[in-house]
Amino acid sequence: VQLQASGGGLVQPGGSLRLSCAASINIRTMTLMGWYRQGPGKQRELVAVSPGGGAPNYADSVKGRFTISFDTPKNTVYLQMNNLKPEDTAVYYCYLRFMNNNYWGRGTQVTVSS
Repeated sequence: VQLQASGGGLVQPGGSLRLSCAASINIRTMTLMGWYRQGPGKQRELVAVSPGGGAPNYADSVKGRFTISFDTPKNTVYLQMNNLKPEDTAVYYCYLRFMNNNYWGRGTQVTVSS
């Protein structure tokens, strides 16, 4: 299983970015898929994940600002990030759980700075 993430970059506070992650498998068969992040000097933390066919789970710090969505024909998950804050600066990792195994994308850098 391979995960290819894209869409990171530099954005000013209050701005928006959309991350994409394309999977090499049919994501209808996945157990869980979404995004984690690791900020400077911090541990990796959950941002948003969604079980197949279920309601998404968001970190409290991003609720109301970030939205996870799926394009199943394209086997792609998106993370729409609005009203970005400097504390959202991190490497964002795409995550997929499939057949009791965890898979991670390479990570994409998001920097929020003026």
